[in-house]
Amino acid sequence: MRLALGVCYLGTAYQGWQSQSTGLTIQDKLEKALAQFCDVPRVSTLCAGRTDAGVHGLMQVVHFDTLLERDASSWVRGTNRYLPSDIAVQWAQVVPESFHCRASATGRRYVYILLDSAVRPSLETGRVGWIYRPLSEDAMRQASLHLLGEHDFSSFRASSCQALSPVKTLRHIQISKRGAYWRFEFEGNAFLHHMIRNIMGCLVSIGQGNQSPDWIREVLLAKSRDAAAPTFSPDGLYFAGPIYSPEWGLPDTTPAFDWLP
Repeated sequence: MRLALGVCYLGTAYQGWQSQSTGLTIQDKLEKALAQFCDVPRVSTLCAGRTDAGVHGLMQVVHFDTLLERDASSWVRGTNRYLPSDIAVQWAQVVPESFHCRASATGRRYVYILLDSAVRPSLETGRVGWIYRPLSEDAMRQASLHLLGEHDFSSFRASSCQALSPVKTLRHIQISKRGAYWRFEFEGNAFLHHMIRNIMGCLVSIGQGNQSPDWIREVLLAKSRDAAAPTFSPDGLYFAGPIYSPEWGLPDTTPAFDWLP
């Protein structure tokens, strides 16, 4: 039986998603909890999109194969019993064996939350990025238009990126503000390592008037990481989840979506 899970987590205390020898990753904690619930030595999972250290997950989707048959609510409650308080399974659903959490995804979504304040974050530490100089919404929106569509995003790619190709398609970028909080939403077919954080560095530089909106097009065409702004903080970055065809019948969001500004 193949099971899919929707998982939310706060990434502040962890070394990213992918399992490491330290055991201090989201995958390590989830697999340990699943093994305890299933009463087996090990459970191996695959995820829809790996996240870096400090990056959060609103709806990470994982799948794994198991012989244990339980109803969906038992999988949720039983696994959460063994998870730390900053990681929680939100839903569980049996899926066909043809389902693959990564390969079946038609797109992925990220959200970046940025606090615009003269005073650094306190209650939101680790949950938001921070700037103390005002941003121009119009300038950032103009700049974001240059990024839409299919492009070679080498200028926004980390040197450690393992993607086979730097060519990706950005379908949607939305920028809005609620009170002191900026919200940046990104949707694309796939993303490169550090791609969103590197785009954020450029958008913030443009929003603060350090560069013109057209500069981001020059960065894009340069196809060189050296052309772009420094990588922005991981603190306010959230993996909002993969996008699947309705035929799979999987949830599209979790309650955490409504928690964000």
